[in-house]
Order: sequence, then structure tokens, then C-alpha cells
Amino acid sequence: MKWDLAIVALIVLAVAAASRRLTGTCVTPAMVFVVLGLLVGPLVADEFQAAPSSAAVRTLAEATLAVVLFLDASRIKLDALRREYAVPLRLLGIGLPLTIALGALAAVVIFPQLTVAEALVLAVLLAPTDAALGEAVVTEPRLPSRIRQGLNVESGLNDGICVPVLLIVLAAADLEFKMSATHGALRIVVEEIGYGIVAGVAAGVLVAAIVIVGSRRRLIAGSWLQVIPVAGAALAYGVATALGGSGFIAAFVAGGFFGGLVGSEGEAASRLGEEIGELMGGVTFLVFGAVLLGDALEHLSWSVAAYSVLSLTVVRILPVALAMLGSGARLQTVGFLGWFGPRGLASIVFAVIVVQEASLPGTNTILVATYVTVGVSVMAHGVTAAPLARRYADWYQSHPGHRRPAMESVPAAAHRTRGYRAPDLTHELPSITRFG
Repeated sequence: MKWDLAIVALIVLAVAAASRRLTGTCVTPAMVFVVLGLLVGPLVADEFQAAPSSAAVRTLAEATLAVVLFLDASRIKLDALRREYAVPLRLLGIGLPLTIALGALAAVVIFPQLTVAEALVLAVLLAPTDAALGEAVVTEPRLPSRIRQGLNVESGLNDGICVPVLLIVLAAADLEFKMSATHGALRIVVEEIGYGIVAGVAAGVLVAAIVIVGSRRRLIAGSWLQVIPVAGAALAYGVATALGGSGFIAAFVAGGFFGGLVGSEGEAASRLGEEIGELMGGVTFLVFGAVLLGDALEHLSWSVAAYSVLSLTVVRILPVALAMLGSGARLQTVGFLGWFGPRGLASIVFAVIVVQEASLPGTNTILVATYVTVGVSVMAHGVTAAPLARRYADWYQSHPGHRRPAMESVPAAAHRTRGYRAPDLTHELPSITRFG
């Protein structure tokens, strides 16, 4: 453990030093973090000593997801979503449940040792998508805005949606093996969801009120304005967990209320949070490579490899194709939406929770399959994001303006992507800075 912090710092510095060179290439920062993590982990150098079940790993993972959930929810513009909801509603309302169902079915077939409840746990772990792993897709300006923003909104919302689903399926799986009283398990789930929502609403409204009132009355310094969303995520998480609720649900709900209430003022306050979230995400992928993926690769089997491939292809693409039936989307669009469902940060954190809280006989199989799938996704989606985004954009723009595909040509309002860099507005807020 004595060199772990120094190793993390050196790798972060190395990635930061080459970050501009990585932009727009087939090599993403997440790929670099995972590969370097594997190199310093037990498979190669064995210089990173943290254990998969250590408190440090869980704390990092949970803190990262709490910040990311808050920021993801705060990015979604509800008025824009109401105007252009067709693609994200289909992907989340139809595609997501079908992905979980098909993922569970595939798990039951490939891993006969898993029960139905355990197969559902695995399917939910791998249901959330992470648009940051294919950033070239959601930032390519030539892509149809409806498609780009549909993927962006799906990624921003599905991890928050999957949190209560995970709590429910974990409770169901525990019932099979612990023989707990049904009403006791249901009570815990209801409390986690209920207290999470209550804490999230309270924290989101409070943080939004601070930003709105403080900015209008010129009470907040420009530098401290950036701290508020991060503190808001921590407040929501802390209150919920103290009450016995889900901190992740609270962070997600708080972010949604914060973003909905503050509007454009929230964008000015989110720059620091975006940068902290990206840094924490990078460190999480580093720890994932060094601590979690390395160990999983030592237990790699043909069944795990088969499930990983299915999870990233058929289990994702078929539900998306069914969800887009009747939308008028072209085959190229369906294939593009289906392929770009990277598995990333949320799956890693959910798996860490399973390690620490669940005592299922199939836990090891579930974790190995999850970690390998995320590792494959980081590489496969990272390598293909830029070239396939360019190819799809070329196909779309090859049609004259009046002959472009009708469904894809409907404009969509912009939603900020993860990793977004808000402009420095300090010079536009002289009164706020002066009175800080």
C-alpha cells in the first residue's frame, strides 16, 4: 500500500501530460488508465497492493458515482427533453428493460450455476451505459443532433434509473439464500428508495436555492460557486446514508432538482464538478485495471468471454432495434445506436457494492463477467468511437439537405455531455467576485 498513492499520482500526471494528443484519436484516457492499471497490478509488476474488498476502493468508487450521478442529472434540460423525448424515451422505456431481460436470459443459459435472481443481478450491473467511453460519438458536431443527444441523455439517466432496480434484485437474490423474511427485505428496499428520494429532493432544492439567491444578491464568490454542486452531491449522499437510504438515488434526484431549478446558472457553477468528476473517474478506471480487472482475467473462461461479447452486441443491439421499431430510423441509425452502449463507471461501482454487501453463491461469476465485459467495452468502444462516428456522419451528410432521412433530421436541443468544459464566466460575474 505504501506506493499506491504515488503510482496513482504518476499515472494521472502522465495521462494529463498527453491529454490533448489523445483527443479525437482511437486511444481514450479511460483506455490508458485501464492498461496502465493492469501493468502496475498483480498480473505484471504487482506494485499496486489495494484489495478488491478494501474500504479505499469502495470509498473511491462510491464517491465517484455520487458526483457523476449528480452532474449527469443536473445536465438534463427538462424543457428540452419534453420537446424532444422520442429517442431517449424509447431507449430508456423500452430498450433498458429489454436489455436487462435479455441479459438475464443469456446469463441463465451461459452460466447454469446462477439462479434467475443472480442472473438478473448480473444483467442489471451491465445495463447502464457510459457515454464518456465513446466521447467522440456525443461530441461529433456532424452527427444528427437527435441521435447524438439521444445517446447522451440515455447515458445520463440510465445509471440513476438502474440504482433502485439493483436494490430490488439484490433483495430478491438475498431472499433465496438467506431465507430472510419477505417483509423485512421489502422494508429495506422501500426505505433505501424512499429515504434516498426524500434526501435528494431536500438537498437539491437547498443547493439550488443557495445558487439562485446567493448569485442574485451577489453573495457568492466566483471560485466558491464552483464548489456548490460537489458539496450538494456530498450532502445528498450523506443525508440519505445517515437515514438508511440510498446515497446514489439521493445524488441523482438532487442533481435533477438542482439542474431543473437553477437553469443556466447551474452551468456556470458546474465547471469544477465536471473536472473533479473526470479526475475521479480516471482514477477509478486505473484502480479498476489494477485491482479488479487483473484478478478477473486470471479467472477468465470461455463462458465469461462469450457472455461479454453477447452483452456488448446482441443483448444491447436487439433491444435497441425493437425499441426503435416504428420510429422511422434507418438501419444505419439503429446499428449506430445499438453499438454505442459502452459499459463503464456505473457497472464498476455497482459490482463493488455487490462485493461488499451481497453474499450470493454466484458472486464470483457475476463479478468476473462484469469486470471482463467492462474491460472489453473500454477497449472496443474507445477504439471504434471516432472512426464510426465519422463514418455515420459521412453517411448522414451524403444526402442533400432536403433528402436526408426524416427521423434523423429532426433537431434536438443540446444537453451537456460528461466531461464538458464550461467557459470561464468569472469575468462575466464581477459583482459576485467582488462581494465574495
